Amino acid sequence: MVLAELLELAPGGVEEVDLGGTVEYAVYGPPGELPSLPDLRAAAGGALVEVSTSEIEDDWAERWRAFHVPLVLGDALTVRPPWEPAGTTALDIVIDPGQAFGTGAHATTRLCLELLIELDPRGPLLDLGCGSGVLAIAAAKLGWAPVRALDNDPQSIAATRANALVNEVELGVERVDLRTDPLPEAPTVLANLLAPLLLGLAPRLAASGP
Repeated sequence: MVLAELLELAPGGVEEVDLGGTVEYAVYGPPGELPSLPDLRAAAGGALVEVSTSEIEDDWAERWRAFHVPLVLGDALTVRPPWEPAGTTALDIVIDPGQAFGTGAHATTRLCLELLIELDPRGPLLDLGCGSGVLAIAAAKLGWAPVRALDNDPQSIAATRANALVNEVELGVERVDLRTDPLPEAPTVLANLLAPLLLGLAPRLAASGP
């Protein structure tokens, strides 16, 4: 409920940080661009929400990098921004978060990566809502082929293609409206999406193939 309200105030995006037991949503903007909010506590559903505002120092353009740290999954996989040194795991993936598509740290992305590591890579794979291409690139490095990455956002398509080039993997990257356009068949499908879109996709995927 809080995230929905914030996205109306800041449709350009909100930073989500898991603080262990609480969740912090941060919205950034220059003076006058964001609504003026007093420091307060408010109820949203069954949760108590604290609202506060603060000024950010002028070096924010560099300090934002501190929020993007490598994701390391055992000795199997590292996902890191380009300014971090190469990981010591079996696979090392470089994702540039400059366009705010994420570097794999979100809980659902991490769960998908953990499952990918456990699966036996066989044949084609489809990544629906590819974002920055983290899952598709990981799948290609793990041995799935061919891998197709689909998204409706042109910036996601550009980011996925750029990240695939950096990681030296071959992906079929296409712009598709997942709600209406026909979907390719694949025995393995990744769909790291919001629940309403997943519920709409599920029957279409079941009817299109194995």
